[in-house]
Amino acid sequence: MAERPDPMGRLASWLADGRMPSDLSPAEHELWTAYATGAMVDLTGRGERTVRASVLDRLLLGGARPLSGHVPAVRLRGAQIIGRLDLSGGRVECELRLERCELVAGPSFANAQTRQLRFQECTMPGFDGGGLRCDGYLSLSGSVITGTVRLPRAQLLGGFRMNGTTIAVPGGRALFSGGLIVEVGFFARKADITGEVRLVGARMNGGMFMEGATLRNPGQIALDAQNIVVTDALECSRGFSCEGKINMRGARVTGTLSFSRAVLRGPTPSDVLVHLGHTQIDELILWTDEKIGGPVTLAYSRIRVLRDSKDSWPDEVWIHDLLYDSLLGDREMRPEDRLDWVNRDRRFHLQPYEQLADWYRRSGRDDLARESQLAKLRKRRSSLGPAWRAGGYLLDWAVGYGYRPWRAALWSAVLLAVGTAVFSLVPPHVLRQPQDVPEFHAFAYTLDLLMPIPLFGQRDHWNPVGWTQWLAYGYIVAGWILVTALIAGATRVLRPN
Repeated sequence: MAERPDPMGRLASWLADGRMPSDLSPAEHELWTAYATGAMVDLTGRGERTVRASVLDRLLLGGARPLSGHVPAVRLRGAQIIGRLDLSGGRVECELRLERCELVAGPSFANAQTRQLRFQECTMPGFDGGGLRCDGYLSLSGSVITGTVRLPRAQLLGGFRMNGTTIAVPGGRALFSGGLIVEVGFFARKADITGEVRLVGARMNGGMFMEGATLRNPGQIALDAQNIVVTDALECSRGFSCEGKINMRGARVTGTLSFSRAVLRGPTPSDVLVHLGHTQIDELILWTDEKIGGPVTLAYSRIRVLRDSKDSWPDEVWIHDLLYDSLLGDREMRPEDRLDWVNRDRRFHLQPYEQLADWYRRSGRDDLARESQLAKLRKRRSSLGPAWRAGGYLLDWAVGYGYRPWRAALWSAVLLAVGTAVFSLVPPHVLRQPQDVPEFHAFAYTLDLLMPIPLFGQRDHWNPVGWTQWLAYGYIVAGWILVTALIAGATRVLRPN
């Protein structure tokens, strides 16, 4: 009886003694031979460019013996790789470098341990690196990927490079990861990504650099980086463009989070476009090239230094319970612009005004601190009932809620001048016998009407006539209001907080 062929047995024999398989094509034969020295095999422009993924699998898993004195590696350029490159769960002890290759199926390195992986200017329908541990760096720079790049729980100890990479998964997840750890740095400069970039819970220990990158996921989340931890810098700047929502809730950035010269556009003005709530950031830069296209929330965040431009902020900003150590606006930022920034939070909260006043006070600008407190009371007035609102308008008109005490003196001077003129032209009648009545003096009489306690005895002896009687009653009421306002003003001065 004829013996059945045993392909698995032959493969085990090849792996044991490092012999070259007999069924290799010329291109595969050249690649197998070059592995021992780590030489690059360039198939660009050749008639036969096809290489089976199974051959790459064998080489990467130690199917060929290295040459003494050389570092083995799989380096291939310009090939068409058929089949699925599958190293799932394997241990790769050499570098893989593919340049300008076309991969028919998306490679899988799920739960594998590898050295350096480099896919430069390749095309592929996805990449699976879930649970991957890469001792070198993973590079997809310049590649065109039409499926999801999966990196949940991956550990990239030499960094992650996606410079110039194009990923297109419209309406889906372009980059999917959870718990990703990247040492050295995440680089996606000038990348073009359509679909969601999900980096929830990632740790970028060497920074994250996306200068000039373009993210597109209209109407949905374009960048989901909740609870991300970034050491060094998170650069979404210098030409960075995002069409869709950015969610960085709970992020921790030990360094700078920069949106300098960025363009952030959202689907509708009512949706939160940039979510930076509950974050801790050393320095936040918001100097965008154009007005941010939707609401921004910084609620419950702790930012040491905030650098911004008045032309960057959208019409609605949520900043309640935001704490900051310093505000550094651009050269065109004026104190009234900063108050306008606080007023853009449509839901009234005391804390943003108190925080701004505290910062002005620490900066030695007590005048601007008082302006912040006044703006707080004016904003609060709109939430009160009709009676309290009317009283608020009156107190604001009189002395600016006590922060404009000089107004009381001004109104008193105006009332004195008018009263003196009126009562000089239409003097009041005497109330008692002439011998008991002090001589009438229009100025003193007007001043007596304005004072809650008469000082000159004019009001007790002279009674206004005709229509001036109603004027006198109005002066008495105005006097009480002005005195109350002056007391409030003195309280504000003595107790500014």
